[in-house]
Amino acid sequence: MEQKKKTVKAEQTETSFREALKEKFPESESERKLAVIVGASSGIGYETAIKLIGRNYRIVNISRTTCRLEQVANYLADVSEADDMEKGILEIGAAMKNIDALVYCAGFSMAAPIEKAESEDVRYLFEVNFFGALRAIQAAVPFMKENGGRIVLVSSMGGILPIAFDCFYSCSKAALNMLAKSANSELGEFNIRATAVLPGGTATTFTFKRKVYGAAACGEYASRVEQAASSLADMEQDGMSAGEVAKVIVGCLENKNPPVVVHCGAMNKMYAAAERILPNKATLYLNDRKYFS
Repeated sequence: MEQKKKTVKAEQTETSFREALKEKFPESESERKLAVIVGASSGIGYETAIKLIGRNYRIVNISRTTCRLEQVANYLADVSEADDMEKGILEIGAAMKNIDALVYCAGFSMAAPIEKAESEDVRYLFEVNFFGALRAIQAAVPFMKENGGRIVLVSSMGGILPIAFDCFYSCSKAALNMLAKSANSELGEFNIRATAVLPGGTATTFTFKRKVYGAAACGEYASRVEQAASSLADMEQDGMSAGEVAKVIVGCLENKNPPVVVHCGAMNKMYAAAERILPNKATLYLNDRKYFS
């Protein structure tokens, strides 16, 4: 299976991607905005693609698996591999001459104690969640400078309130929030606006892809890791829909003056306000109760 995936990627990048892109989006449609979504094959990215198609966007998905929407062009890439995703963005920009919007939805999560986490897992998580977003911005910005553009980074409420035993995910999302703030500041003179969108628990298959360390790897933390991971899964599957988050993303892309950071849903806005107002010990206590009560 892995060999087949590599073969498809080789054929795509070496011979046909630009031609296929121009065929799907002919020059006669150049008035339509072009959006690149990293991770539109499922979940929030997929729902964002649906909503943007309805608003007359041309959509290109970059992910390891294809987006099944007929109107979407696909570039197969692994965001954790150096230059893999960037080559796709450069190909898109060169073929279409500009990029109007970049949405970064790729993510990885793992339930593990800080003490026991393997460095390889931590580095992979940051490669997908943070460094991939950074590289995507670096590749896309040159194609946005002439006409301006919008960048949305899908962050998490976990970036302001720690997720129990998912420390590294929270750290990566906190870094993503600061990346959006800094990018918004630096790129404003080119009419490029960046926004970090912070969903809370969202019902997608992401829940079932989380790497959860087993009892042997967790040692004395095992029972608490299991409880925290179970509580988090329940919060996600009982949470908002991917479509609701996608609606917020599209609103940011189409806003002339989008927010730098936006929280999805009234409850999450309340949590964010409480985090700013209450002492740290109080917010951490209330936050921990969500996972261990």
